[in-house]
Amino acid sequence: MSLVWTLIAGFLYAEIAVVLLLVLPIASPYKWNRFFKSKFLAMLARQAHLYFFLIMGVLVLFLLDAIREMRKYSHHDHSSDVHLNVEMQHSMRLFRAQRNFYISGFAIFLVLVIRRLVTLISTQANLLAQSEASMKQAASASAAAKSLMAEKSTEKAKEATEDATLGELSSLRRRVQGLTAKLAQHPIS
Repeated sequence: MSLVWTLIAGFLYAEIAVVLLLVLPIASPYKWNRFFKSKFLAMLARQAHLYFFLIMGVLVLFLLDAIREMRKYSHHDHSSDVHLNVEMQHSMRLFRAQRNFYISGFAIFLVLVIRRLVTLISTQANLLAQSEASMKQAASASAAAKSLMAEKSTEKAKEATEDATLGELSSLRRRVQGLTAKLAQHPIS
């Protein structure tokens, strides 16, 4: 394998490792989102679209080169006077072209998969944060409503006690007035 194809294969293996890290439940979406929002990655993210298109362009070029090589070696005359060594070399070159085609094709596919995974993980972390905030807001609203209901019930109880006290007071006043009227009719000598 030439140096270029070794580098592309290494890039493919690195992509496989990154996809496994993103898919396996090693870290929570919060941690991944914090990692994606880190200062270093934020600096890279400014030109991320350029890096993405550069990597995709290079991989597409190598994919097209592999397709060209496959087409070049797929048309072979199987004449009887060709040596076995020449036929083996031709088959080997066709095999290498096909291998290179699969390496570059899967590398392109995994670049797209990684980009989508990062987007989905970030979105999931944001949605989880929003749902937690909504749950906390709902819990605080529920607690406030319960405290208002308790306040109203205590106010009603106070009003009921005040009404009862006023009723007692008015009955006592009537009794005092009745007793003072009796006392006024029967003076004590």
